[in-house]
Amino acid sequence: MGDFARDGVHLLASEDPDLFNLLSLEYQRQVNTLSMIASSSIANPSVLACEGTVLTNVTTEGYPGQRFHGGCKYIDEVEKIAIERAKLAFNARYVNVQPHSGSSANQIVMFSILKPGDRVLGLGLDSGGHLTHGSRASFSGQVFESFAYGLDASGFIDYDNVFELAKRHQPRLIICGASAYPRIIDFERFRRIADEVGALLLADISHIAGLVASGIHPSPIDHAHFTTTSTYKQLFGPRGGLIMSGRDWETRISERSETLADIIQRGVFPRMQGTPILSEIAAKARALAMINTPQFRLLAGNIVTNARVLAEELSALGYRVLTGGTDIHMVLVDIGERGLSGTIAERVLEECGIIVNKNKIPNDKRGSLITSGIRFGTNTLALRGMDATNMKDCAALIDKVLSKVEPIDDTEYRLDSSIVDDVQSEVMALCRRYPIPQYPQWTTFDMTNEEARIQKMSI
Repeated sequence: MGDFARDGVHLLASEDPDLFNLLSLEYQRQVNTLSMIASSSIANPSVLACEGTVLTNVTTEGYPGQRFHGGCKYIDEVEKIAIERAKLAFNARYVNVQPHSGSSANQIVMFSILKPGDRVLGLGLDSGGHLTHGSRASFSGQVFESFAYGLDASGFIDYDNVFELAKRHQPRLIICGASAYPRIIDFERFRRIADEVGALLLADISHIAGLVASGIHPSPIDHAHFTTTSTYKQLFGPRGGLIMSGRDWETRISERSETLADIIQRGVFPRMQGTPILSEIAAKARALAMINTPQFRLLAGNIVTNARVLAEELSALGYRVLTGGTDIHMVLVDIGERGLSGTIAERVLEECGIIVNKNKIPNDKRGSLITSGIRFGTNTLALRGMDATNMKDCAALIDKVLSKVEPIDDTEYRLDSSIVDDVQSEVMALCRRYPIPQYPQWTTFDMTNEEARIQKMSI
């Protein structure tokens, strides 16, 4: 198989040099910039290798042992391995590894258990929720009648407001989880609210899946009826999604005879998806093997430590950090207070080699394409080996740029070229000191489920 892969690279370089050059340039961009995108990470080369395997050549539908095509002897085993590793990583009783993304996973759950017009309660987009949690811009806010809960005056989820809205609107589904909320989410409290009003509970942990798997963030698995996640943000895997369930996996919805697991199985296939992306499932299996190691828990701890230090340093430099800090990998900053837009901050930092993303903040008067906030994340920095001291350096570089940029309007700016050159040089020095790793430190995943479970519990 190694020769086959090498042949592919050589063919691409010789037969399609334009595309090959673009891919090479993108690799160099990633190597030579500091990625502080909270929703991204760096996939292990072995994960990427799985995505480029001959599994792409197999077409089939269905599940292991119940396929609609032949030639599935080995891919059945691959999918089973992915399922077992996901169960182990999250202490789940049921897992479906076929969803093509975290958004697809949410869509599958919602269309499997809801009817058009059913009520959904989720965190508002401006409060840090996700499009698929009930936004009017998404299917979730168009097909279903959606209501949004929000934050209290300190920027934390207002659980009393959640309960109030749940009693008033009697939603069929409550969604907890966020894409821009830097604090611990109380999944147990959400379940109490859901039970009180007779709602099902969906926990979307796409942003914090690595922290959940490592035990740093409380797990929703046995609180939520359904837990969904993407596999690339904090699991360092391929683009894809998972749907999981814990103690409720065999629960039957009153009007149906099916268990929740049966409903999701049919919801993924044939209701919402056809052929699974088998190479992606292999890549998920590989990434999940690394999640189930002591090294990953150390990485997850460094991710959180780095984020807390970054938040403290930015705050000390005079930036308004939302909620006053962070419990996870994410730091949200109100850049509007400094007379800048999120768009300008994103563009000028990228010009200097620091990659972030603009983000709306609560009560934002700017639209989603401009915004008054920026979102920082530490997944990739921690994986490169950076520590708390380096976060102080990163905060200083960020301030060096943002304190000198002169906005012309919400999208255009001026910045002295000498500052750009200086920061680029310092960024390159950090990147050379902390290169994108080749992951030699990961242990081989060769334990039985029970042995691995015991070892994980003892970490």
